Amino acid sequence: MANFDRLKIALQYIAPKHFMSRAMGKFASAEAGWFTRTFTQWFVNRYNVDMSEAAEPDFRQYPTFNAFFTRELKADARPLLANEGQLAHPVDGTVSQLGPIQGDSIVQAKNHDYSMQALLGGDKALAQEFHNGTFATIYLAPRDYHRIHMPLTGTLRQMIYVPGDLFSVNPFTADNVPNLFARNERVVAVFDSANGPFAMVLVGATIVASIETVWAGTVTPPTGPCVHTWEYPNAGLNKIELDIGAEMGRFKLGSTVVLVFPENMVEFTESLAPGVVTRMGSVFGELKGQQPSTTNSNTKVAE
Repeated sequence: MANFDRLKIALQYIAPKHFMSRAMGKFASAEAGWFTRTFTQWFVNRYNVDMSEAAEPDFRQYPTFNAFFTRELKADARPLLANEGQLAHPVDGTVSQLGPIQGDSIVQAKNHDYSMQALLGGDKALAQEFHNGTFATIYLAPRDYHRIHMPLTGTLRQMIYVPGDLFSVNPFTADNVPNLFARNERVVAVFDSANGPFAMVLVGATIVASIETVWAGTVTPPTGPCVHTWEYPNAGLNKIELDIGAEMGRFKLGSTVVLVFPENMVEFTESLAPGVVTRMGSVFGELKGQQPSTTNSNTKVAE
């Protein structure tokens, strides 16, 4: 690694990443008039954002940068192409890594693996459900659509907030910071489906001011030093079931989603590989067969 690259990584270790991210969050949520419009225009030009896909294509109409960044797309911009028995891409982004989980070990990048149990907040029993399973890591670049959708229909079982650092999650950092996705702040959503459980891990990053879910609203910030877990019922009026393609959360500002599935549940499309661009709603893979859904009999309604 070149000296300049080493310096960029070293600066990430010492920079006040939480302070920087929360400060950016304050600005992103503020109605700052001309300053918001000027910054948004710079962002659109700098990252070549395609505003023609947005439900509101005029960037000047967004009162805050967050409203622009989490913008809704036109109704026909991302048709749901996945049929019964298939997975849908949950986000617009780029595949970072995907493939088999080797026991408890997930590939982060060349020469870097990390622990499934650590990713899921240290829950050994939960991690065991995905032992030798399948994973996909998708990176959302600044220009991407930043709402996150369901890859298949599922009933929410559990949400876990895991405190952590806020390193950048771009490909360069993923190649050079060990255990990146298991050390950054993140929100884990565990679902049960007709084919088995799956988890969606929303990973925070530098300047990511907030992670939200549609059932809980803003999960972070605030942050804290402890892992927090919320349990949800699998039946009754308070059951939370989301259909394939439905929105489940969003980033303010962008980051990475890690999806994990049990052994023999899914098979990704052959065209997928690191570096491949994804579009929400297109076919992500095939469901390989029915298996019983694992549920927690002691679930309770989240407060």
